[in-house]
Amino acid sequence: MSPRLPRRLPRSPAGLLLLVVVLAVGWYTTRGAEDRDRDPAGGSATVKVDRVVDGDTAKVFYDGRSEYVRYIGVDTPESVKPDSPVECYGEEAKRFNAGRIAGGSVRLVFDRERRDRYGRLLAYVYVGQELLNAEILRRGYGTTLEVAPNTSRADRFAEIEAEARRAGRGLWSAC
Repeated sequence: MSPRLPRRLPRSPAGLLLLVVVLAVGWYTTRGAEDRDRDPAGGSATVKVDRVVDGDTAKVFYDGRSEYVRYIGVDTPESVKPDSPVECYGEEAKRFNAGRIAGGSVRLVFDRERRDRYGRLLAYVYVGQELLNAEILRRGYGTTLEVAPNTSRADRFAEIEAEARRAGRGLWSAC
């Protein structure tokens, strides 16, 4: 719970400093409690979306730079790979991703490894309370992709994919 503001703000420099410290500690403590519920290991960041790349990748503004973020645990059909044809359901996956995040902000929750060998951020992507990685699987826009050490949600993602496959959702009936 965030600390309450006093009815009258202090006028002395020491009083103002104390108020800033109390508010900062309250904000940090509250944020930390929220992150522990969903944060498997590596922290989190709320970022502005720069653009959608495809069904499982976006560019976001992180630490003052536009960076690629690859969604942990999911793989969608290719829609922009150089010298490769667009794969079945690739455009649909990209449109779904864009419809969820384009022009907005998302929360990145990191697992054990923050970047892949290409330098991309690796994250679970939250749109509000919705875990986008799981929603991509649930609706059949992609398949699971388990890459150690970022596997804290792999079992749950496999269950979600199996349900989408049984129900014939998305690529499971189209491809």
